[in-house]
Amino acid sequence: MKYSFLPLVGLSLLSGWLQAAAPSAKLRAGAAAVDITPKEFPLNMPGGFSVNAATSAHDPLHSRAMVLDDGKTTLAMVVVDNLGAGPDVLDEAKQIAAAKTGMATDKMLISSTHTHTGAPLNGRPGPPEAYRKLFVQGVAESIIQAHAALRPAAVGAAAHPLADEVFNRRWFLKPGKMPLNPYGKLDAVKMNPGTDPNTIDHPAGPTDPDITIISVQDAKRKPIALFANYSLHYVGGMAGGQISADYYGEFGRVMPSRVHGDEHFVAIMSNGTSGDINNIPFGTIRPPREPFEQIRIVAQKAADTAWFAQRKIEKHRNDAPLGMLQREVTLKYRRPTPEQLEEARIITAIKGKDAIEKLPRLAKNYAGSTIGAAERKEETLTVKIQAIRIGDLAVCCIPFETFVETGLDLKKRSPFPQTMVIGLANGRHGYLPTPEQHKLGGYETWLGTNVVQEDTSVILTNQLLEMLAELKKAD
Repeated sequence: MKYSFLPLVGLSLLSGWLQAAAPSAKLRAGAAAVDITPKEFPLNMPGGFSVNAATSAHDPLHSRAMVLDDGKTTLAMVVVDNLGAGPDVLDEAKQIAAAKTGMATDKMLISSTHTHTGAPLNGRPGPPEAYRKLFVQGVAESIIQAHAALRPAAVGAAAHPLADEVFNRRWFLKPGKMPLNPYGKLDAVKMNPGTDPNTIDHPAGPTDPDITIISVQDAKRKPIALFANYSLHYVGGMAGGQISADYYGEFGRVMPSRVHGDEHFVAIMSNGTSGDINNIPFGTIRPPREPFEQIRIVAQKAADTAWFAQRKIEKHRNDAPLGMLQREVTLKYRRPTPEQLEEARIITAIKGKDAIEKLPRLAKNYAGSTIGAAERKEETLTVKIQAIRIGDLAVCCIPFETFVETGLDLKKRSPFPQTMVIGLANGRHGYLPTPEQHKLGGYETWLGTNVVQEDTSVILTNQLLEMLAELKKAD
């Protein structure tokens, strides 16, 4: 009996050609949300110069994680409901997650939402220290659970505008309307100037209206996660004494109904470049709202906008390449001039209620910040920045309350078709105005709210563009 091997060889070659021609379905994804609501009350909430004690939680705080794996790179994108967790706390959570998952810590992004009704993170004894432990364990567990849930997936990205809920909060005022700043000087612009048309003139900068999303589906097109980004500060309008995740948490609650997500679906809203943006419509009068109502309004509109963005995605890719780079950048701390330091010492020495009331608002507080900046032992601050690639989408991660101009600049100059910029990423080191905005003064530029050299936004932008170019070379 004779055997012919030619047909078998032909079939083998044909099979190999088909495998090479077919797209490789190697992307996997998983998501998880872990409750990180404090268990002990009362608890002093962060933000401001006065005590702001919470006695209960209006709605839960979460750590929401999304993990992606393309067979070469495994990365995590996590958003926590917090004013701005510090690098030490986040690094601790990353180390725990790395030990359980085998992931590299430099492939983990953890950003804060910047809710002003969150829980504190510090080393003081009592409930704050207990909360730190709960927070670290919860953040780590969200990464661990998302990693354990990895399954075949496809990803897409798009953006859609929601312009009517973002407003630049830095304004030029009409002649004679500018009050003295805490240093007894006149700024060119004022933060949150009110809505009186007889006082305000025009905003000092732009807004970024887009909500950019990353949509993740499983092999059966069932939604796994939706990661959104909006350049809007917290909304606020909560009843006193209650912890809340603000509109970020409400977005996570509402979004599943828009995309028919089940109980395992995770919707994540991250804070973009909102250092000079908030939800106050200056120049107009908004009708009164009950507590939490404006948060619900913004969250529902954001969920609708994310839904419209998702409809723009022509195809979810199961072969989207992943990449993630991290750099450490060393910056100089700002120092006061000898004249500024002398003025600050004079202010701190003033005693008596009547004398103090004659000072500009918050003069004592910022005099203390000036002296603190002069006495700081460290000359430099080293921060982490990250750049992520997910197919044709780039993500830039900055550990500051970044001005919208920086986000718009990165989006314009990015080598990728779409770019998302996340603020308060892997730490919180104060505000990050551009050099042009520094010249105008205002709250976000004061020594104390901004602590690093005035050209930092330029330095970080250039570094991130280099990192994006490196990720783009993978094409």
